[in-house]
Amino acid sequence: MQIGAHISSSGGIDKAIDRAVEMGADSVQVFTQSPRAWRPTNHDPASFDCFREKRAEAGIGGVLCHAVYLCNLATPDPVIYERSVAALQNTTEVACAIGADGVVFHVGSHLGSGLEAGLEHVVPALEQVLELCTDETWILMENSAGAGGTIGRSIEELATIHERLGGHPRLGVCLDSCHLWVSGVDVTDAAALDACLDELDSAIGLDRLRALHVNDAAAPFGSNRDRHANILEGELGERLGVFLSNPRLQGLPAVLETAGPDNRGPDANEIRKTKELHARWTT
Repeated sequence: MQIGAHISSSGGIDKAIDRAVEMGADSVQVFTQSPRAWRPTNHDPASFDCFREKRAEAGIGGVLCHAVYLCNLATPDPVIYERSVAALQNTTEVACAIGADGVVFHVGSHLGSGLEAGLEHVVPALEQVLELCTDETWILMENSAGAGGTIGRSIEELATIHERLGGHPRLGVCLDSCHLWVSGVDVTDAAALDACLDELDSAIGLDRLRALHVNDAAAPFGSNRDRHANILEGELGERLGVFLSNPRLQGLPAVLETAGPDNRGPDANEIRKTKELHARWTT
């Protein structure tokens, strides 16, 4: 398992690799622009080549780019929809430029209009973005916590999108341990986790599972509240090891999105704790 973290790319996107090495990360996730603004970052093209060179030298495994939080591909609002599609396209273009393995995105919320109405917006949006992808860089649907009409709270909903897009060869999945927990999948129970992975395999294919988000949960089981906790400090605690040690999840980029000790994101200690937890449960 390539245990890493979401890491700041301030000062140049290649600087994320420097920080990953300092933290002992084996994989990296970055924002390609401010996560709470529509305007894209004007990257220096030289930083893209530098990113690739540093990644190769450091032996970093998986690289993910996360789309901005503002994106909502299911919205009925035409202005927000247009901005969302443009932002995801921009992130995908940057991801391809740095050789990222995937662009992780939240499908969005239908805002009460219903799943079918939401999908009428989601499918054409993703058709446009998928045209930008390469065999190297996919887009990855992340399972949601399930609040507020969000789409992707279940494997079934993700599978519906996959089906509507004809099983596109560059459309994959990213599973978040916290989101699974709060949407009613007990990732601390081996049988429950296996049942979830069986469903994913049957409905989409485990070969489409390209990345993991490893987060403890600060909200109760089935609460549909997206609240991450630092490793070993939340509802999952030591039994997050069930998720980390599942044989079918090995070899994947496993990125931490925890707040860390000072709410600035995961640090070296968070990565150390996760690697030790993984080692305890796999041995």
